[in-house]
Amino acid sequence: MIQAGAQTTRDLRRRSRATLLSCIYLGRAVSRPELARLAGMSSAAVSNVVSDLISDGLVAEAGSVDSNGGRPRTMLAARPGFGYAVGVDIGETHIHVVLFDWTLSTLATSTHEIRVGRLDPDVVVRLVVSGVRSLLDSTGVPHERLLGIGIGVPGAVQEGERGVVHAPTLGWSGVPLGDALRAELDAPILIDNCARTLGQAEAWRGAGRDARRAVVALWGVGVGAAIAEGSSLAESGSSSTSEWGHAVIEARGRACRCGSHGCLEAYVGATAILDAYLAHPAGKPFTSDGTEAKMAELAARATTGADEAATATFDEAAEYLGIGVGNLINMINPDQVILAGWVGEQLGPLLMPAIREAARRHALPYLFDQTRIDVGELGPGAVALGAATLPVARLLAAGGHFAS
Repeated sequence: MIQAGAQTTRDLRRRSRATLLSCIYLGRAVSRPELARLAGMSSAAVSNVVSDLISDGLVAEAGSVDSNGGRPRTMLAARPGFGYAVGVDIGETHIHVVLFDWTLSTLATSTHEIRVGRLDPDVVVRLVVSGVRSLLDSTGVPHERLLGIGIGVPGAVQEGERGVVHAPTLGWSGVPLGDALRAELDAPILIDNCARTLGQAEAWRGAGRDARRAVVALWGVGVGAAIAEGSSLAESGSSSTSEWGHAVIEARGRACRCGSHGCLEAYVGATAILDAYLAHPAGKPFTSDGTEAKMAELAARATTGADEAATATFDEAAEYLGIGVGNLINMINPDQVILAGWVGEQLGPLLMPAIREAARRHALPYLFDQTRIDVGELGPGAVALGAATLPVARLLAAGGHFAS
């Protein structure tokens, strides 16, 4: 009985540490009185846990602020030097490997551009391993302070820690990516769908910080969406991904690379947009090389207003994307839809008025009126940033304990 009670006490203390550390880290409460109110704990209990967090190097006092005539409140913040995390974005046009401190400030980046249609898994493993090692070596970050390596992939991840990836857009079926990386890297490996890591990045640090329920769309060569719900997305109660890009919006429409016809991705994916432009009678060859560079060139042509084919192509893409967003609003009833990913970053500001108008016409009015449609705030590094939240979230859930 005593042993069982002692275990329960340890569990309660760990949960208290996890709750208070998460609140401090995510900025939900940054003073001891705020922590006590939010967590429903006594001031003494909060002070004891905070003292332990400070002693363990996770948290530091960060100045003070006035408190309506009372004693100034001492503010608390996560201490950046406690640990480090690597985030990896395995995309169809690039592999980004980024080293962060555990507060998600970027320390160093390695990028490899992809110019082939199919990525060989062995090549990907080699590039990721090389990128991680070079970043750690160049920055001098101690390997024992690495919390883990988060990976975002454009596909489904199964079999837990083995990290078996099914990514048709990469030509992968049952690739044991986690096992392959663990054989080369002495650090925890966590793998998730890139739309979900993107969604977590926008929820923690970007446009979705204050949303109740948000859909974060990854708009790139492919199109996906992450749906998150909770009292706040940074403390999300549930999160899932959706193959939004393969929702059929045109019966017997364009062929999609998934094998179906009329999918949203066949009209708004990066390759689909570029192909539609070149197929237009007034379309002109690109002078740039690579999908991302060609899209930037096309956006520049549309901005001048002098390229009829560019304008028509983007008008069509905005209409179809608006239909897709309208469908999301009707089915999910989010309070926010965030268009992110590298295409979202390039085209979102240019096409947003047309996308919103198309979504308005295709969504139920009372649902549309309570939904914000925004462009993501985090730029091209958002998937890697979200991937780095995977080891950070695990540390927070463990109350700041990790095996060095």
